[in-house]
Amino acid sequence: MAKMNLLQAINNALITVMTEDERVMVFGEDVGHFGGVFRATSHLQEKFGKGRCFNTPLTEQGIIGFANGLAAQGSVPVAEIQFGDYIFPAFDQIVNETAKFRYRSGGQFSCGTLTIRTPYGGGISGGHYHSQSPEAFFAHCPGLRIVVPRNPYQAKGLLLASIRDDNPVLFMEPKRLYRASVCDVPEDDYELPLGKADIVQEGKDITLVGWGAQIEILQKAAERALEDGINCEIIDLRSIAPWDAETVAGSVMKTGRLLINHEAPLTGGFASEIAATIQDKCFLYLEAPVARVCGLDTPYPLSHEKEYMPDELKTYESIVKTMHY
Repeated sequence: MAKMNLLQAINNALITVMTEDERVMVFGEDVGHFGGVFRATSHLQEKFGKGRCFNTPLTEQGIIGFANGLAAQGSVPVAEIQFGDYIFPAFDQIVNETAKFRYRSGGQFSCGTLTIRTPYGGGISGGHYHSQSPEAFFAHCPGLRIVVPRNPYQAKGLLLASIRDDNPVLFMEPKRLYRASVCDVPEDDYELPLGKADIVQEGKDITLVGWGAQIEILQKAAERALEDGINCEIIDLRSIAPWDAETVAGSVMKTGRLLINHEAPLTGGFASEIAATIQDKCFLYLEAPVARVCGLDTPYPLSHEKEYMPDELKTYESIVKTMHY
C-alpha cells in the first residue's frame, strides 16, 4: 500500500498497464513532456518514449478520430480530453463511430480497446467552460461504458478495468478531488468491477445515490441526518452506463425512500433515468417521491458557484423533507 492522491493513482494505473502491455499508448493535449494540465501523465514519456506517450494537436475531434483508428487496428489507446467541457467537438466521433463501430460491422471491427479519460465537474472556480458534468449526454448512447471514480483506490482499480475491458469506456475523473482525495492504494495490479455499484454505507431509513465527488457530499449530509436519528444508506454507482439498477432497487425496497445527487443540471440529468427506473421497480415500496438534488438549469456560474453546487446542506434539507413526506 502507498498513500496516493487521485492524480497519483491514475498515473500509477497508467504505468502499470503500459508496463504490462506494449500496445497501450497515451495521448492528448500536452500529455507528453508536460504531463497534462493536471500532471496526470507525468513522466510517462520518459518511461515509455515518445511513441507511446505524445502530444496531439488541439483538436478533440481529431484526437478521438485518431484513437478510433488505432483501436480498430489492434492498439490500446488511452486518449485524454483535457476538460470534459471540451469533449463536445468530439461528440460525433464518440457517439457515431466509437460506440457504433462494432455494431455497424457485424462484429468484424471494434473500437472496444479505446478508453477516453477526461476531468469533469466544478469546485475549482473554473467557470462555465471548465466545470461541466456531461455524463448524461453520453449515457443516452448505446455502445459506451461510462465510469466515474470517487477516490484514489477506486480510480486505479476502475481505470485498469476500463482499459482492459472490450468496450469503449468514457472514464470521467472528478477534478476537484485530484489532489484533495488521498487514501491507501495498492501498488500491485488490481481491478474493480465495471457496472457494479458499491454500497459505501448501510442504513435503513433512506437510500442516497451518487457518483464521483458527490459521494463525499452524501456522506457529510448523512452525518447531519444521523444527528436527527435518520439512518442513511449510501450507494456509489461507479458506472453510469451500465448502471447497477438491481443494487439500488434492493436498497430502496429496504428503506422505502430514495435521494439522487449529481452535479449536472436537473433537467435531463442522469438522476431522471434512475428515478424513472426505481419508480417502475419499487413503486409499491416507496414511502415518498424520489428526490433529486442536482445542479441548476443554468450555465455553470463562476461568481455563484457555491449557490449552484448541490452541497451537503441542500442534500440534508432534502433528506429531512423526504423523511417527513
